[in-house]
Amino acid sequence: MNVLPRDLAVAAVAAGTAWGLLGVATLLAVTRRTAPADAPIAPVSVLKPVAGADPQLADGLRSFFVQDHPCFELVFGCEREDDPAVAVVRALIAEHPHVRARLVVHQGPRGGNPKVRNLRGIVAHATHDLVLVSDSNVRAPSGYLREAVACHREGVGLVTHLFVGEPLPGADLAAYVEALTLATFCAPGAALPTLAGHAAVIGKSMLFSRAELARLGGFERVADVLAEDYVLGRMFQLAGRRVALATTVLENGLGAVGVRAVFARHLRWSMLRLRLHPHLWLLEPLTSSIAVTAGLGALLGPRGAALGVALMLLRDVAAWIALRGARRLWIPLLLGPAREALMLAVWAATPWKRHVRWRGQKLRVESGTLLYDA
Repeated sequence: MNVLPRDLAVAAVAAGTAWGLLGVATLLAVTRRTAPADAPIAPVSVLKPVAGADPQLADGLRSFFVQDHPCFELVFGCEREDDPAVAVVRALIAEHPHVRARLVVHQGPRGGNPKVRNLRGIVAHATHDLVLVSDSNVRAPSGYLREAVACHREGVGLVTHLFVGEPLPGADLAAYVEALTLATFCAPGAALPTLAGHAAVIGKSMLFSRAELARLGGFERVADVLAEDYVLGRMFQLAGRRVALATTVLENGLGAVGVRAVFARHLRWSMLRLRLHPHLWLLEPLTSSIAVTAGLGALLGPRGAALGVALMLLRDVAAWIALRGARRLWIPLLLGPAREALMLAVWAATPWKRHVRWRGQKLRVESGTLLYDA
């Protein structure tokens, strides 16, 4: 049977539309679940690698000192005594003397990934077997730790969370576009494959057993990998352990970030996707509202284009409400075209990008996101 170009176009538009709407359905499934309430609450060590200080650092870190978990500790790690984050962490520790917390300033083992290098330098200082790796720019509700630990049940090797961008006072337009991108592209892109059985872990939040990770090779296995979070998730899954998505949605505070920084961040993530799943990366434009609207317009005329706009607005608004509620609903209603233009530009630039600059290091990224000195 001959396949006509029109048939291919219909299939492509249908696939892109279905993927987008299925991603929204996944977000609704994750965020509307009831967190487990009958699991014992095991003690946990929170590993917080820090480097540099932005205006949102103190507020984000402070949210971890007020967790309602009955037995937890905070272990902060930094590679330089003169790092601006050191003063922030020490002030918070003094502000909360009732919380077991420590700062470890160390010269981490060698490795291309600076976050993993920091984690390798502090994990031995954790008291408990259960550890939760949390990025420094995360802000969490008070029940976050309790829920994460409760999700670590029989058969679960790693618990992770979705996150959203929260524009703060003084945020620029780029911050609002970033918030929309995280909610409508990144969150569904992590949730859908994870629930389908192929974990796409985002390392903002990862809870697991230290002993179990050690049996899988430890942090050393990802010392020279850019996508350490994805690889860790796959390590647990390939060992027969499940990756669980918790219901709590974390916040990443966004100030005046600038278009260049947002572009660079998503270019780095796009480089990961290209090197991990090149065939899927090639299909990413099919999820673009620009592509869907243009495709339906070409197939069905003006009514098709109007249908494309309506479907993509439905996708973005539904994803936003699933993660954020109805607050600032003007963001998905008005900023969708800017978000789409940004992501298409990122996608087009990705094949030409070979290096990343991360915390002062220039690194070459190869297949599997392996890192080499540039």
